[in-house]
Amino acid sequence: MTLSDTPHTSAEQATGPAWDPVVLWSRPEEERQGTALLVMFHGHLANEEDLMGLVDHLPADLTVASVRAPHAQGPGFTWFPLSQDTGYSVDLVTDSVARVAAWLDSVKSVHSSVSLLGFSMGMAVATTLLRHRPRDFTTVVGLSGFVVPADGSDFFHDDDVAAHPVPLFWGRDQDDPVITGDRIEFTHRWAVAHTSLTKVLYAGIGHSISVRELAHVKEFLELTVFGIEPQPSRG
Repeated sequence: MTLSDTPHTSAEQATGPAWDPVVLWSRPEEERQGTALLVMFHGHLANEEDLMGLVDHLPADLTVASVRAPHAQGPGFTWFPLSQDTGYSVDLVTDSVARVAAWLDSVKSVHSSVSLLGFSMGMAVATTLLRHRPRDFTTVVGLSGFVVPADGSDFFHDDDVAAHPVPLFWGRDQDDPVITGDRIEFTHRWAVAHTSLTKVLYAGIGHSISVRELAHVKEFLELTVFGIEPQPSRG
């Protein structure tokens, strides 16, 4: 889901011990050293190009990496089956997220910090990564998305997440036609109990992302990643 078709870089094969995902980067490799990294995860049936139109709305000092989900489906790719599908299981969620974690281990040492942003199903990926590696991430942004139940899996370390709450921005439309009420209720309960939550509702955006929302995301990232306080409005 993009706001523009702005080209930023070509795709690369990122080397990881268990997976070679296609990754789009906002800057070339020689310019990434020491920068704060933001990893983006697209939604169901999209691809790594889908969120790159957001880059121009985010803090310029970030290096942004947009990762393609591992499973081809329909016109794009998916991280795991939809929860209403008969093939869904939490093991399929954790399999995809474990692949991302392994890839991140191969690139994170270059960067001063790592933060996460996910849209729709991508929010489930971002928050599952946080729950698997509670100490690895500076901040998390979830847009029109949800959190998955752990279903008893020891992949999730929710007690450690709650003991060291990470800032989480969760933006959505109250009338989002895609994310069901039960998933919203679970996500809200989990986020309140485990994170330092900033929740903002955006009327009329549906299952999408608005420019106003991105302005709030930029302020949130500037504060939580770089320690830059929002400037008071004038006039």
